[in-house]
Amino acid sequence: MEQLLHHLRNLGFTEIESKIMVDLAEHGPAGGYEVAKRLGASRSNVYAAMQRLERQGALERMSGEPVRYRSLKPEELTRMISGRVEASLAYVEKSLPRSSGTAAPFLSIEGDQAVLDALVRELGRAEHEIVVDVWREEAALLREPLAEAEARGVKVLWACDGPEQSLSRTLAWPGWRGLEERKRGGRKFSFVVDREWCMLGMRGGEFETGAVITEHPVMAELLLHHFTQEMVLFQLEQDMGDTLESRYGRNFGYIQSEYVTPEGLADPYGEEDERENDPDFFRKSAPETGAFEEAAPGLEAEAESGVSAEAGLGPVSEPASEPASKGTDSGS
Repeated sequence: MEQLLHHLRNLGFTEIESKIMVDLAEHGPAGGYEVAKRLGASRSNVYAAMQRLERQGALERMSGEPVRYRSLKPEELTRMISGRVEASLAYVEKSLPRSSGTAAPFLSIEGDQAVLDALVRELGRAEHEIVVDVWREEAALLREPLAEAEARGVKVLWACDGPEQSLSRTLAWPGWRGLEERKRGGRKFSFVVDREWCMLGMRGGEFETGAVITEHPVMAELLLHHFTQEMVLFQLEQDMGDTLESRYGRNFGYIQSEYVTPEGLADPYGEEDERENDPDFFRKSAPETGAFEEAAPGLEAEAESGVSAEAGLGPVSEPASEPASKGTDSGS
């Protein structure tokens, strides 16, 4: 009984109203005097509460004298309450003022289940587009909600990392204290929903799953720009991988060491840097124009056939098996 009264109070009914509803449901139609006597409550309070419940539609007044009331059937009562609650929630969501002119907050959440629940909930709300940047383990885990989003007409773009790929283009930064932690840490992931809602986090490894959620426009812009750059690099590496490596080094190592490493010479991968003994290295190793022109017909053919850069990104139904990753996997 007490649990039933508790839930009725949660639905907005007062203590006396809840007790009246339960009493009438248990004993059948009755007047205020009878109910007040059974409840041991003031008759004036019971009469007033029964009249309120009638106005709300939670009780029905029977014809004849003296005045008697009967309760609704349980399914009728819950249907009435559900309709009112849904209508009120929809109105509040539409009409409640939204703050403007201030930066969107950054919400930090921890724990595998909490992160996944928040992510799945937001994927279910997506209306236009989802941009996904994950490892294969997370791609497999999220296959169902992403497929459901696609079935609703949401455009899903995804890129998938393999082992070591997430670190391959950051190894040139010298003295980065966080690098060793990242190697011990988990797999990074990011999501951008409808170009507004963002989640950036890490899962697996020695650290607890954690993520940051925000709708700050700068974060959305950064993540989308990163995704675009990775998409372009992936396509270039697929079309001209050997040429790019001979010109710029493995994983563009020569470029990184030129701008990031203080002496401008050290190879971030421990390989001998030909530039150290040959200042004309870049000039001599620059590919002939024809090397790039060879790839052009293929790209033009793709353009004519309507295949865009997105063709390098696998459909949602495939990420767990052999997804087209953003670059090459381990050993690239």
